[in-house]
Amino acid sequence: MTPALRRRTLLGAAVATLPLLGLAACGEVTVEGEAGAATSTAVTVTDDQDREVELPGPARSAVVLNSYTNEFVRAIGAGDAVVGVDRASLDRLPYLPLEDGQVIAEGLDQLNYEAIAQLEPDVVIMPRNAIWQEAAEQLEPFGIPMIVATAWDTDVVDETITLLGKVFGATEAATTVLEFKNEITGILQERLAEVEPVPVYFETVEPYLTALPGSGFDAMIEAAGGTNIFSDASGGDAQEELTVDPSEVVLRDPQFVLHEFEPSAEPVDRFAEIREDIASRPGWDGMSALAEGQIAIANGWATSALGKSIGALYLASWLHPDALGDADPDQYLTRWVTEFQDTELSDPADYVHGPTS
Repeated sequence: MTPALRRRTLLGAAVATLPLLGLAACGEVTVEGEAGAATSTAVTVTDDQDREVELPGPARSAVVLNSYTNEFVRAIGAGDAVVGVDRASLDRLPYLPLEDGQVIAEGLDQLNYEAIAQLEPDVVIMPRNAIWQEAAEQLEPFGIPMIVATAWDTDVVDETITLLGKVFGATEAATTVLEFKNEITGILQERLAEVEPVPVYFETVEPYLTALPGSGFDAMIEAAGGTNIFSDASGGDAQEELTVDPSEVVLRDPQFVLHEFEPSAEPVDRFAEIREDIASRPGWDGMSALAEGQIAIANGWATSALGKSIGALYLASWLHPDALGDADPDQYLTRWVTEFQDTELSDPADYVHGPTS
């Protein structure tokens, strides 16, 4: 019996004795018939929480939580290695080659450890707002490494893509993704260097749920040549988001309103519904943004893509159309979807409606 097969046998016996969501056995996980991870040079990485994690080799199978992380994994060409995901990832990204039976978490705080162990992944990857401390403790007896990588945080996008490239042995592909992102960043920095920032009210998913400093959305607004009208607020949740008083939005009188609804690769036509809701809010018709028709609505799958770089480019094109010139956000969204997600895009207008749409 090879060491790999012996370890697999130990894991199988352990899983058979597990309660539904508990682990109480020992073992080291190796994928049956897959010698790459067992014989390759060990890979040591430092994750989002400054944890040093050693893998026996580049990951050939992985459980990946969070749809944004799954987008990054797919962008670096490692999508085929993903054997398990959370429910939101499968719902938002139906082009993933996975089935319902491969959903191992209903939410970032509801992991089915028995199902993860049965999949025998080389690694489990989850964002820092998931229950990663508990997961690390539960998976450790089985020798399943756990890595924290937070793809939704704009401030650490470069580090996250680089980290995933190392984990999957796809450093060149990760560099290509970063070059694409840097192309967008370069356009924004060059074209917006001299513009006057525009006050923006950003709203995500629910009415009056806005972004605070520290969130990716706040960084997106600034990258687009705007200022967050709630940049002085505090007290948000783990993602630095806070439900605000509607009258406070009116008092701060934004010149632009952007509402991003739930991410979905399948087109969802909520544009008219949301636009009507915003227009009907008491007192809002007197705000500068509404008086000037400066309202944009977007599917988060498009505008939060690539660490919100795509969203920053769209927002900049609305806030500073003269400065952006021929930089077409639709073209960048199309490239992201077709080249890096390897799926089809029906029409950018199915996902993003600007103030002139």
